Amino acid sequence: MQQIVPNLWFDGQAKAAADFYAAAFQNAKVLRMDRYTEAGKEIHGHEPGEVMTVEFEIEGQRFIALNGGPQFKITPAISFFVRCSTAEEVNTLWQNLSPDADILMELNEYPFSKRYGWLSDKFGVSWQIILNETEVSQKIATSLMFTQNVAGKAEEAMNFYTSVFPNSAVGLVSRYEAGQEPDVEGTVMYGEFTLLSQKLVAMDSAQDHEFTFTEGISLLVECKTQEEIDAYWEALSAVPESEACGWLKDKYGVSWQIAPVALGEMLKEGTQEQVERVTAAFMKMKKLDIAALQAAYDQE
Repeated sequence: MQQIVPNLWFDGQAKAAADFYAAAFQNAKVLRMDRYTEAGKEIHGHEPGEVMTVEFEIEGQRFIALNGGPQFKITPAISFFVRCSTAEEVNTLWQNLSPDADILMELNEYPFSKRYGWLSDKFGVSWQIILNETEVSQKIATSLMFTQNVAGKAEEAMNFYTSVFPNSAVGLVSRYEAGQEPDVEGTVMYGEFTLLSQKLVAMDSAQDHEFTFTEGISLLVECKTQEEIDAYWEALSAVPESEACGWLKDKYGVSWQIAPVALGEMLKEGTQEQVERVTAAFMKMKKLDIAALQAAYDQE
């Protein structure tokens, strides 16, 4: 079961983006949509009835599109590797995603792949599309690129994250060699690691990038117990002023959402009144409290 779900921050474009991805990818679909209510309006600033989140799935991987507002922008610091089994699949997906896109690396042959390209689509989300002729169990992998003040920290971050989450390990690591300046010899050119049995990628880049990590893409961790929430929160949160509504920012600048599975169930199954009460409760929290959310849900 996927426990880490990428959350994409949009300014009113969540549904359009989810529909675009459902059409662009061969095996993709929109799963559900939730709307803002009056509860918490003084915090979220959206009118009741506006689309809040759209959950969608691509190749068995869940994503959440959030209409958060203009505060944060998605950057290529977090992108998504899509491993395709044929060159034709690479070409088709590139064609589907490339209208009005920013091309970061042209679709071409490279030393590491016979067919590869990197783009930021018209909604700002970055995709690295690569020919991978060997069979893979997870077709899409979240990729973290460590740039600017955290360039050179990819290996440290992989070791840190795998120490925090169970069912985790560092896998293949390819390193920069001498003569590949400005990247430092020995830092991570490409690294694979697993968190909660889910594969991710990490890369260092000392190039003159204008981007780094933002809240534009966060990683939602679904937890079954308060003990899990407490442990992840204590281990990961490094920027107190960024703590809000289950969100935190770690020491590398990556944003996480630590949320109970029960919250999603309450919002999905509750009456309008229950959803209003639970929403009002979690909007006021920093670290989410399952017991307090349940009390709000059960209140007569």
